[in-house]
Amino acid sequence: MAEQLRLMAVHAHPDDESSKGAATTAKYVAQGVDVLVVTCTGGERGSVLNPKLDRPDVWANIADIRRAEMDAARAILGVDQAWLGFVDSGLPEGDPLPPLPGGCFALQDVEVAAGPLVRLMREFRPHVVTTYDEEGGYPHPDHIMCHKVSVAAFEAAGDPERYPELGAPWQPLKLYYDIGFSKAKIMALHEGMLAAGLESPYEEWLTRWEDRPDKGPRITTRVECAEYFPVRDDALRAHATQVDPDGFWFHVPMELQQRAWPTEDFQLARSVVDSPMPESDLFAGVRETAHAR
Repeated sequence: MAEQLRLMAVHAHPDDESSKGAATTAKYVAQGVDVLVVTCTGGERGSVLNPKLDRPDVWANIADIRRAEMDAARAILGVDQAWLGFVDSGLPEGDPLPPLPGGCFALQDVEVAAGPLVRLMREFRPHVVTTYDEEGGYPHPDHIMCHKVSVAAFEAAGDPERYPELGAPWQPLKLYYDIGFSKAKIMALHEGMLAAGLESPYEEWLTRWEDRPDKGPRITTRVECAEYFPVRDDALRAHATQVDPDGFWFHVPMELQQRAWPTEDFQLARSVVDSPMPESDLFAGVRETAHAR
């Protein structure tokens, strides 16, 4: 009998699992893959980005509200979910930037902070792990720390000499970085909006693009998942404090998104199995290995 395939998606805050790779995880859930979302922090220092909820009672209970939102999004995506228990670092603003708050996730020692994730990897035994690149996808200190901890745990989980007290070793087979936006993707959505006679929300992005590196060339794997874009958006809307349902993310009609860019894109960063490039499946090269175990 073939071994059950397992995917672990490691994210910094509640809502990240719904804005980064969510349609991919929903697709694999529908295929019978076990998916575990790992949330590093509680999002306690996140902003309230929905003006309808920017109220004192919401701010006073933001930690509990964000946990309830995570519960709702988890149910929509059909995933399991675990909290690592670290405290949100917040996004520092100003020039110069203020110091990060003491005890926050981004200030933890990486070797120590990787321990809880190593334990989860050994318990859940994922074949594939997804997380962010070295820039965190965008330079939020918690996203960068999420990258560091994910890479450290991936490299340590299979080593019996490291963290021996945290369970029997398990080596995940592939580690991916989520590539949420590339210049080609933004251009495809922008041109699709203009061709439909609609105002593009990406105009400003494109004017700034010369100052930003394009991660498009890093993409190794494109997962066809347009069918699950509505699930992704429903999960994102469940994080009501973090997303304005009338805002930027929902300006592009669903049918246009599905037609213009029907994939979610990833960079294969580590692998202990062989799979031809480019890929269309995070489990390419894994399915055969899992079947043989």
